[in-house]
Amino acid sequence: MTTQEIATRLVSLLRAGSFEEAQKTFLAEDAVSIEPNTSFFPEKTEGLKNILQKGANFRASIEKVNGLEISDPLVAGNSIALTFTLDADFIGNGRIVFTEICVFSVVKDKIVKEVYFY
Repeated sequence: MTTQEIATRLVSLLRAGSFEEAQKTFLAEDAVSIEPNTSFFPEKTEGLKNILQKGANFRASIEKVNGLEISDPLVAGNSIALTFTLDADFIGNGRIVFTEICVFSVVKDKIVKEVYFY
C-alpha cells in the first residue's frame, strides 16, 4: 500500500468516526504518539495498546459530538498531514471546539509515529 493509499483510507475511517479501527488498521505495534499539551495527555505514549487506551479515555470524556471535520490528506514521501477539527461537549468541561494538525510517519505500510500540533 502506498502512503497516499494509506492516507486516503485513514481519512475515510476518521471521517466515519471509526477512530479505533483506524488505529488498529494502520498503527504499528511499537508506534509512538506525541502530544504538545501534557495537561490533556501524556507527552509521549508508546505502543499500540497504550495508544488505543489513550483514545478510549479521550472518547469516554466526550458527552456529545456536535461536529467533526477532517481535511483531505497532504502526502509527502512517507509523511501524511491533515487537520482535525472537533466540536464536542466534554464531561465536566462543556462545549469545546479545537483544531489540530496531525502528522503521521509511515514505514512499511504502518504508521510508526503520530505527532499532534494544537
